[in-house]
Amino acid sequence: MTEASPITDIKGIGPKSSENFTRAGIHTVGDLIRYYPRSYDSLDAPVMAGSLSVLDDGKTVAVEGMAGKALSVRYLNTIRITTGKILSGGVSLDVTWYNMPYMRNQVHPGTVYLFRGRIKAKGDRIFLQQPKVYDLFDYEQLRKTLQPVYPLVKGLTENALRKALKEVFFGSNHIELSDDPFPDSMRREYDLSGKKEAVRGIHFPEGREALERCRRRLVFEEFFYFILMLKRLRKSRGERENGYRLAACGETGKVIQSLPYELTGAQKRVWSEISAGLFSGKVMARLVQGDVGSGKTIVAFLALIQCASNGMQGALMVPTEVLATQHCSAFKKMCSQAGLSIETVLLTGSMKAAQQREAYAKIESGQALVVIGTHALIQDKVRFRSLALVITDEQHRFGVHQRQTLEEKAKSPHTIVMSATPIPRTLAVILYGDLDVSVIDEMPSSRLPVKNAVVDPSYRPKAYQFIARQIQEGHQAYVICPMVEESEEIEAENVVDYTDTLRQELRRYHPHVCVEYLHGKMKNSEKLSVMERFASNQIQVLVSTTVVEVGVNVPNATVMMVENAERFGLAQLHQLRGRVGRGTAQSYCIFLYTIESDEVKKRLAILASSNNGFEIAQRDLELRGPGELFGVRQSGEIGFALADIYADADVMKAASEAAVRILKEDPELSDPSHRMIAEELSRLQKEGEGHSTL
Repeated sequence: MTEASPITDIKGIGPKSSENFTRAGIHTVGDLIRYYPRSYDSLDAPVMAGSLSVLDDGKTVAVEGMAGKALSVRYLNTIRITTGKILSGGVSLDVTWYNMPYMRNQVHPGTVYLFRGRIKAKGDRIFLQQPKVYDLFDYEQLRKTLQPVYPLVKGLTENALRKALKEVFFGSNHIELSDDPFPDSMRREYDLSGKKEAVRGIHFPEGREALERCRRRLVFEEFFYFILMLKRLRKSRGERENGYRLAACGETGKVIQSLPYELTGAQKRVWSEISAGLFSGKVMARLVQGDVGSGKTIVAFLALIQCASNGMQGALMVPTEVLATQHCSAFKKMCSQAGLSIETVLLTGSMKAAQQREAYAKIESGQALVVIGTHALIQDKVRFRSLALVITDEQHRFGVHQRQTLEEKAKSPHTIVMSATPIPRTLAVILYGDLDVSVIDEMPSSRLPVKNAVVDPSYRPKAYQFIARQIQEGHQAYVICPMVEESEEIEAENVVDYTDTLRQELRRYHPHVCVEYLHGKMKNSEKLSVMERFASNQIQVLVSTTVVEVGVNVPNATVMMVENAERFGLAQLHQLRGRVGRGTAQSYCIFLYTIESDEVKKRLAILASSNNGFEIAQRDLELRGPGELFGVRQSGEIGFALADIYADADVMKAASEAAVRILKEDPELSDPSHRMIAEELSRLQKEGEGHSTL
């Protein structure tokens, strides 16, 4: 089989089971081998139940024992709970599984197994939650290896992934990987392992040192192709250096005067830099970087108004429909308050066909001077009459290719990309090598710093009481859960069940409180409806996955509570925290962790002690160390599958050096030694049309 082979070519994967892989975006064998582990698990020595206590709450342990009698299965609403007792060294220990009734047939009374799961304490009792069950010999063999842990979706299990990957690499019809695209000289100079070795080793590591070497090769490769794309983008922009020269106008001044607040010094400075670019007559390409809540959006709105006042079109592309709708509404309101009449249209993928056709017509005729939408803006049907400015918000959610596609809908448009990801300037120059950098490094004076608390589950009742008091005062709250539904593989809070629980708890204080949930699997119309009702305070508490992370603005929300906070990266938690503290009232963030470990406490303490994204990123890097593979990654949201822009900064610099050198020697990548690099770059560009990996 080859990378292009469908996954149904893998032994054991039929049409039915392939649906589980498809939900994870795995359609081909190539997709599967690039479905990298999110972390690795090393199995500890087994213990006896007598050595455990309530102080071990949250720890993952392997307990040697046997069931004295058959397990039992009972129902609690729609949840099937399998329970039993295991005898370990003369001590009895309760075990529990959720939605895994088949465990009853897998655990045979009288047979000794290793039960590996998380200790859960209730009062002075402890039990083992959701343990995996191993044969003693198998467990001892696995202890000698690192076990990859993969991101899962409903229906897709670790076992299914590992079995498929084993078949791909070691089965009778194993994959024939293509030759290494990097020349031997390049691999020697940068001390890179071979591509085949790296791809196989990331899934089947032979030890930590070998894993680090395989991972370094793949990280180098991610950075290398990303930077190649950026350099080509800058080159194409340089070939059309002359851009639209926009004239100064009074409309932006009217808007600034009509704002209910004064722009910060940083906002004024960045707006001055953008204005100079728009007036220069040369193509402006600028990154506007600023921490969450620093006020990047208003600067983007001013640029759109400047463009429209010159009779030219401007487009703002954002990653979610909820955010696009909110931005469109906010832009229209701001213009109305300043007495401006600017035709503005919204364009998203879920709009009805008639609405989309109307938007297309207004855009093509030039009637719509401002267009705000999602990636629907880059569809072939969207044709601009006079597009002079392209703005990409939360740009890490879009690929280089998507950004370029929107820019190519005009002759030589000015470009602004905005990011709240706290990246040091030295790294930003590499990551955004095609852009000039402006930084909004000052928060609005009216905003009070968010007060933070890092707590364990025992604090949950107090947190509910605190949320209830905030609702009593007329405010609102977010509660973030890491999952949408109950998982067979992962024990973590989920929005669907949690909403029911929280609703019951809060109605003890407020009989009519409205608690609803939001997650990415809902229809766009449902998500928009929920956010509109939350924004208007018809919903007081919103239980959500991280879908609210990007840009949603509800100034009345004063509490952000994050369940299972240890499951998120610090940069992501900081982004989530940015959803509160957006009004004038004091706001609060409660980080609740369920795994009791010094490492978790240290990481979360960084958030508790600082509201500065740049400082958080730097301190987290210092805590993890530059070579740490097994902590929570920070930059997954930037679009890299493996690379961490902080921990892998040195690799990024080396990859940048290699990319620059190759393009200097062979700008068109036409040399035979670079043929495979050109082919891989082409493949990634095509893949980027639908994904944000590069």
